[in-house]
Amino acid sequence: MESVKVFKALGDPTRLRIIRLLFERPLCVCELVFVLKMEQSRVSHHLQILREAGLVEDKREGRWMIYGIPAGRREGLDALLKVALRDDRESYRTFRRDLAELDICLQEDVRGKKCAPAGAGAETAIPAKE
Repeated sequence: MESVKVFKALGDPTRLRIIRLLFERPLCVCELVFVLKMEQSRVSHHLQILREAGLVEDKREGRWMIYGIPAGRREGLDALLKVALRDDRESYRTFRRDLAELDICLQEDVRGKKCAPAGAGAETAIPAKE
């Protein structure tokens, strides 16, 4: 039933956005909050579902908990997403906007300047923009 868990995890637009962003680079929660313009608790909930499906892993990097796509999942997941999203123009536009926000996030060094270190309470000090 692992495949059912995977497809359920991928059946949400926000989780698809997270997966696509994590293909670009490993990110911390506060960076995902910045890009997705969502509350930290909602982003964490989506990450938990993706972790339970084996699509996302977390690891500590210094002060930060960083999320990424497990190496063994990248190829199959990439192929699946390419087929599933091939003709989805709205998803493509959303992803382009997410990439632009990710560029801003990295330029502003959100992780280094605005995020609380892992283990110091909430992992974000950025108000979500809904």
